[in-house]
Amino acid sequence: MTAPSTPPHSTSPAPPRPASYPPVAGGKTASPGADEFSTSARARLNAVRAEVGKAVVGQDTAVSGMLIALLCRGHILLEGVPGVAKTLLVRSVAAALDVDTTRVQFTPDLMPGDVTGSLIFDATASEFSFREGPVFTNLLLADEINRTPPKTQASLLEAMEEAQVSVDGVPRALPEPFLVAATQNPVEYEGTYPLPEAQLDRFLLKVTLPIPPRDDEITVLARHAAGFDPHDLAAAGLRPVASGSDVIAGAAAVRRVAVAPQIAAYIVDIARATRMSPSLSLGVSPRGATALLGTSRAWAWLNGRDFVTPDDVQMMAQATLAHRLSLRPEAELEGVSVGAVLAAAIGSVPVPR
Repeated sequence: MTAPSTPPHSTSPAPPRPASYPPVAGGKTASPGADEFSTSARARLNAVRAEVGKAVVGQDTAVSGMLIALLCRGHILLEGVPGVAKTLLVRSVAAALDVDTTRVQFTPDLMPGDVTGSLIFDATASEFSFREGPVFTNLLLADEINRTPPKTQASLLEAMEEAQVSVDGVPRALPEPFLVAATQNPVEYEGTYPLPEAQLDRFLLKVTLPIPPRDDEITVLARHAAGFDPHDLAAAGLRPVASGSDVIAGAAAVRRVAVAPQIAAYIVDIARATRMSPSLSLGVSPRGATALLGTSRAWAWLNGRDFVTPDDVQMMAQATLAHRLSLRPEAELEGVSVGAVLAAAIGSVPVPR
């Protein structure tokens, strides 16, 4: 499965809106002051990629995916073989954004309360009090999420869907912004618990981190030879260039990005095409179509536009939809890939003009 290409670092003026893409009825118009603030927020968020590049080489796509997930108030699953800087990437994004981050190493003996928090008895007050778990942060790194049993994996469902944690019937809100960045290793299955389809569907994006090209790998080795320490990001020159308030402002601006009726219909037709594919036992649900709408808006906004085009939809489709699909057993035996089936479904849908 492939991830979206990296958007340009520049924030050039947006091109004029095509006449064939009128906004959806009921869209809100921002005040001039709000537009100016969102433009500044976009510039700072785009600067995060360059800042993360001081520590991580050749993974710009994953950085863009994390920014899009933050802007859509969604979550991201990062998949890659050991040693492609998945953990370093998340730590670097958190440092460049100046937000709180917590890392949880998921293991077979991890309990739900170790993630969400639990009630403890206060002998002094003779009552129970709630002790917050590591999920109460802005950016939660769920490292190797497929190494913990399903009951602990499921402890994140409420946090990911509702941005809150309920313990003893009392809901407790999580900080804003809030992002779960989960990692998993695709090449080792012994002692792992694959995420069920229902939980995979909770992730807005799934991005595969590839082995970097030769030139990028040479750059990695040169940095380490020069004394780079991945545990000391400050020494690498990494500094905050954006903040949580920029993410919140950007999320509000993304919700104002116009989506023409024919673009919305294009997204629905792509989802319906996957449901009719003979190679798939599970196609894209309405939630998946809504997710593609959101990521397409975020992609358009990061590229300086206030409207969505078919190219935006196509760019974000693989990372947003592929992990929501399930192949039929006979298709798996024939060596068919989910990415290829999704690409065929997208190609079968006429592109709006």
